[in-house]
Amino acid sequence: MSKQFFGTDGIRGRTNQGAMTAATAMKVGQAAGTRFLRGTHRHRVVIGKDTRLSGYMLENAMVAGFTSVGMDVVLLGPMPTPAVALLTRELRADVGVMISASHNPYEDNGIKLFGPDGFKLSDEDELAIEKMLGEELGLAASEDIGRARRIEDARGRYMHAVKASLPSLVRLDGLKIAVDCANGAAYQVAPSAFWELGAEIVAVGVSPNGKNINKACGSTHPGLLQETVVSSGADIGIALDGDADRLIVVDEKGQVVDGDQIMALIGSQLAARGELRGGGVVATVMSNLGLERFLQGQGLNLERTKVGDRHVLERMKTGGFNVGGEQSGHMILLDHATTGDGTVAALQVLAALVQSGKRASELLHLFDPVPQLLRNVRFAGGKPLEEGSVKAAIADAEASLNGKGRLVIRPSGTEPVIRVMAEGDHAGEVEAAVASICQAVEKVAG
Repeated sequence: MSKQFFGTDGIRGRTNQGAMTAATAMKVGQAAGTRFLRGTHRHRVVIGKDTRLSGYMLENAMVAGFTSVGMDVVLLGPMPTPAVALLTRELRADVGVMISASHNPYEDNGIKLFGPDGFKLSDEDELAIEKMLGEELGLAASEDIGRARRIEDARGRYMHAVKASLPSLVRLDGLKIAVDCANGAAYQVAPSAFWELGAEIVAVGVSPNGKNINKACGSTHPGLLQETVVSSGADIGIALDGDADRLIVVDEKGQVVDGDQIMALIGSQLAARGELRGGGVVATVMSNLGLERFLQGQGLNLERTKVGDRHVLERMKTGGFNVGGEQSGHMILLDHATTGDGTVAALQVLAALVQSGKRASELLHLFDPVPQLLRNVRFAGGKPLEEGSVKAAIADAEASLNGKGRLVIRPSGTEPVIRVMAEGDHAGEVEAAVASICQAVEKVAG
């Protein structure tokens, strides 16, 4: 059975269209609740959300679904995705839910599910829940319907865990940090955590109104943070996305530092202290060849996976790694969290900045990325990558790179587009390779 609802990161889509309706959310609550009704104890689910307008609708629908099958609900309100993972474990809950579409615009929303261990659900659990979405599920007896309550100290609990990830002797006194929270889930906790550790804070993207999440701000739109860092004279800039599981950094000159450079820094720092496990770092096929070459120069490996932080996490767990992530900024540090956590990753970068005594521009540019180009080609239907003309174009492009670069061509897991990426030592060859493949896809995409 293939998945119809779950994609690379939970269920996601345009709200009040397709799968992302209140009716579906209630059914997901009933199915997930039924799946995790195990044992005779009183069952509990933790639900958090980001700041999207549709969060109210989906939250209430999921409360109805979970309580109708006998689960009690703990509501966190707007909180980062990693906070939901953390509090699912801490509150001994049976399942956790994050209502968020991450870096997408406010019109979209999504549902991410966590097991009692704080990790995202396995394929087995997702498939079981999908099957139940098409079935008539049993409801709890009247006297067994669940209750819902909101806990007021959720932010404090998460902030305490975040601050504990910073080495005990490190303080942020004297640092001026610009923080862009994307008008999203971390708009309160991230600036507060950095301030409590001694930093001077210049905060932007901290005025959510339900419709401005990720809008011209946050990790996917770093321009606002670049301007803020330079104009305020900040030492460094920290950009999160809507649910705060991604991190992008801006140095004091306003230059963007992506996830590959962040992984290079954290991985090499831990290796120097003898704390890096697995012999290297886990990243996806989209990470730059420059990162791979840098790590090899340090005697470390780069393990590559399919795109998606869940694939990174699976490889980390099976291979015993403690550092992994994506070029887009997902940073998974298993010593501190069970999922990507932009705020925790930012603290590791800030600790390195304090301990090194260097400027951010000196510390954070550890390698020169090789030329890399990514383009998306939209298609109406069918399987363009199986067409003979497209296969021929890909083979020609591989031959042109002649072992001096890489191609990654894949369908998106969230929208009807083919992603075409090439990288290599010569920009002209990279551009020509991508152009030829895109043209071939366009001709058959219809």
